[in-house]
Amino acid sequence: MYKKLLLSLGAIALTVSAFAQTNLQTFYDFGKDRKSVTLTFEMFKNDNWGNTFFFIDENIGIDDSMTQNVSVNDNYFELARCFNFWQDSKLGAFSLQLEYNGGLHLGDATKDGIFGINHAVLAGVDYCLHSNDWKDVFNFKVLYKKIRGAEEGIPLQFTFVWGIDDLFGAKGLRFSGFADFWWQKHMLYPNPYFETQGGESSSIFISEPQLWYALGEHLNIGGEVELAADFGSTKGFVARPCLGIKWNF
Repeated sequence: MYKKLLLSLGAIALTVSAFAQTNLQTFYDFGKDRKSVTLTFEMFKNDNWGNTFFFIDENIGIDDSMTQNVSVNDNYFELARCFNFWQDSKLGAFSLQLEYNGGLHLGDATKDGIFGINHAVLAGVDYCLHSNDWKDVFNFKVLYKKIRGAEEGIPLQFTFVWGIDDLFGAKGLRFSGFADFWWQKHMLYPNPYFETQGGESSSIFISEPQLWYALGEHLNIGGEVELAADFGSTKGFVARPCLGIKWNF
């Protein structure tokens, strides 16, 4: 699952001082087709040239199938770099972004087997809105997207990222998340990750709104709901609730 939540902190790239944050999240996915644990390691760092963000997802099956619980089932990686050399100008809210996505699926050998999650390269513009105290942040991104071995109907991805601190006036309660929308016709190279959709999906949507409550400086408890349509191996719309904890380093 995509984990772009800390990209909402990218707005802090408009400040002069450096900023960095790293966290580890652990989720249990209650989706009827999942019943698995996801470990996510995230890092965001701001500098005078912009900001860097990456995350690594490790999905671990916990059912009785030997092929599901002896090792990590999926590995997924995203790396994004925003460039902003004009942070103090009137155009400081705009950044140029480059991004890479990719991974590996280690499924049940009797079903879908082992295959790669195709390379994807994205490039475009990020626009940030924020409150005066930077507690409330909203990012909108328009990105050109090229997936290795795929034919896109329209080679664009629209991404929304948000973060709101002290939701409804409750100190320590944070609402954050992202939403991605892009077009994709079919894979030019065989890949079960996409072929299970029938290979004809023209639009894909994925969103993961999260709600966290801070228990002190480091520990957070909360959860997320994955909302997806024709994403990955899923055809149609699904909602997968998850409970989790997050540790901020």
